[in-house]
Amino acid sequence: MPDQDKAVDPVCPPSPAGLHDSTTAPAPPRISKVEFVCMMATMMAIVAFSTDATLPAFPQMAAALSPDAPNLVQLVVTFFLLGMGLGTIVTGPMSDHWGRKPVLLGGAALYITGAVMCWASGSLEVLLAGRILQGLGAAATRAVTVAMVRDLYSGRQMAQITSFTMMVFTLFPAIAPTFGEAVIRIAGWREIFLSLIVIAIVAAIWLSVRQGETLPPARRVPFRMGNILAGAKEILSMRVVRIMIFVQLAAFGTLFAMLSSIQQIFDISFDRASEFHLWFAGIAILSGSSGAINGMVVQRMGMRFMIALMLRLQIALSALAILLIGSGMLGVNAQFAVFVLYALGVFFQIGLLAGNATALAMEPLGHRAGLAASVMGSIGTVGAVIIAIPIGAAFNGTPLPLMIGSLTLASLSFIATRFLPGPDRETAA
Repeated sequence: MPDQDKAVDPVCPPSPAGLHDSTTAPAPPRISKVEFVCMMATMMAIVAFSTDATLPAFPQMAAALSPDAPNLVQLVVTFFLLGMGLGTIVTGPMSDHWGRKPVLLGGAALYITGAVMCWASGSLEVLLAGRILQGLGAAATRAVTVAMVRDLYSGRQMAQITSFTMMVFTLFPAIAPTFGEAVIRIAGWREIFLSLIVIAIVAAIWLSVRQGETLPPARRVPFRMGNILAGAKEILSMRVVRIMIFVQLAAFGTLFAMLSSIQQIFDISFDRASEFHLWFAGIAILSGSSGAINGMVVQRMGMRFMIALMLRLQIALSALAILLIGSGMLGVNAQFAVFVLYALGVFFQIGLLAGNATALAMEPLGHRAGLAASVMGSIGTVGAVIIAIPIGAAFNGTPLPLMIGSLTLASLSFIATRFLPGPDRETAA
C-alpha cells in the first residue's frame, strides 16, 4: 500500500511584506524552480561527466599507462568515486558551518586541480591520484546539492524535486560517452580532462551569479568534530536512515559495477566497442524517464511504495537475464539484446530508488541536512565502491558476474525494507 508520508510545502514561503525570517527559514532562491532543478542537475552532472566521458577512453588509457594489466583501467572510475565518497563526509558539515555556496565553489577549485593532474599524468599511479583529488572536489556537488534541496523543500515535494533533478541529470550521462568519444577523435584521451575543467568552471559561474545562499547564518552550526560525531550518532540511530543507506549502497554498488565493466562487456563479450557510446546514450535517455515517472506519481503513491516496487522489478529482471544468458540457449545477438534490456533496468532503478531513499531518510533530519547528506552519501558511496570493485574484477568475458551481483544486492535491499518502521515511527531505533 502507498505510504502515509505527507507532502510538505516549501520551507521558505515569503512573508506578506516580501521578506523572510532568517531565524526560521532560508532565503528563497533568486531563480525559478525550473532553473533551480536545472542548476542542481548540472552540478550533479559533473560527477556523470567525470565517470561516463572517460569510458570510451579505456582502451587508449590502458595502452598508454597499463598495457600489461588492462583490467586496472577500471580503477579510473572507482578511484574517482572513492575520493567522492571520502570527501562527502566533511563537505556537508562544512556547508552547515560556512554555507552551501562557498563549499560548492571550493570543491570546484579542488576538482579542477585534480583534472589538471590527470591531464598531465605520465603513469597510472599519478592518474589515479588525480582522480581521487577530482572525487574529493566533486564530493561537494554530491552532498551539498542534496542539502540545498532540503533547505527549501521537504517530504514528497523534496522527493519530487529530487526526481525531476535526476530526470534532467540523466541527459548528461546520455551524451557524456559520445562527448568523450568526440574529444578522443579530435584531440586525444588526455583532453577529456581539459573539457571537464571547462564544465566545472561554467557550473561554478552559474551558481555564483544566479543562486542565492539557501542556509542563512542563523541556522548554521559550528564545524566541530564533537558536533559531527554527535550528529552522526543521532543520524545513524534512526532505523529508517540505516536501511535507506543500505538501499542506496546496494543500488549504487550495482550502478558502479556496471559503469566499471560496461565498456569491456560491449567490447569483449559482444564485439561492439565502436557502437558503445551510441548504445550508452540510448540507455541513458530511456532510463531518464524513471525520474519523470517518479516525479508524477510519488506524491500520490508514496516513497516506500516506489522503493519496494523498483526492488521487486530489479530482482525479477536480474534473475531472468541470468537464466536467459546463463542457459546458453540464445545466440550472441539475442544475448546482447537481453544485456541491453538488463542495463536499461540498472540505470532505470536509480531514478526510482536514489531520490526516494534520500528523501525518506532526510525527512526527519531537516535540522542536520548537511551532515545527514554527508553521512549517507559517504557511507553509501564508499560502500558501493567496495562492492563494485570485486564485481568488476570478476568480469570473465560475460555479463553474468555483474548480473549475479545485482540480483544479490537487490534481494538483500528488499529484505532490509521489510524492517522499516511505520510512517509515524520514522526515528525508531
